[in-house]
Amino acid sequence: MDPNTIVLSILVPVYNELATIEAIIEQVLGAVNVKIEIICVDDCSTDGTRDVLKRLEQEGKVNRLLFHEVNRGKGAAIRTALAASTGDVVIVQDADLEYDPQDWPALLDPLIEGKADAVFGSRFLSGPHRVLFFWHYVGNKVLTTMSNVFTNLNLTDMETCYKAIRGELARSLHLTANRFGFEPEVIARLAKRNARIYEVPISYSGRTYAEGKKIGWKDGVAAFWHIAKYNLFTK
Repeated sequence: MDPNTIVLSILVPVYNELATIEAIIEQVLGAVNVKIEIICVDDCSTDGTRDVLKRLEQEGKVNRLLFHEVNRGKGAAIRTALAASTGDVVIVQDADLEYDPQDWPALLDPLIEGKADAVFGSRFLSGPHRVLFFWHYVGNKVLTTMSNVFTNLNLTDMETCYKAIRGELARSLHLTANRFGFEPEVIARLAKRNARIYEVPISYSGRTYAEGKKIGWKDGVAAFWHIAKYNLFTK
């Protein structure tokens, strides 16, 4: 890929992120020296987030703004954004400030150099991170290991938000998961395509439930089913 002509599509699923959505969009705008298109999908927010997004679109800071009229989940919002994307590379950006767009250059390099079809940002490869929940760490390791068993990959962080994928490849994947099942599904489908996957270290500033974290233990339990489903029971 030519870094002078590459277009990066940023897929931003948003649900009730009034406190952080404007800040993350500002961070995204200054993150990389390539052409970008910012696609935000509001998943039926009820806290005023929609009004902020409409203003950001009017100000030219959001290129595409799409709305779900009912809450459908993160995976569904990503699918909606992905279908509207046109970029040579797509990357998911959560709206909650846990992930830093300043890490994008490291994610893009293997793609630009033609070494990779997808690059994941791992929170467990020595990047700085906020110290938080031990059992979240354990759960992530267990789920990542289970996913690796089925895919025969050696990932360190299956649940990472930062997954940069060649746009043409990403748009060709038959994704169906609505909630946090997106993570194991996209990995399973990439593995079945024999995609070249790289990992790079990223920073991570996780938040507490009091600060608005949404993923819970039920999503962790569901992830076991998603891993089995997308590796064993789907083509």
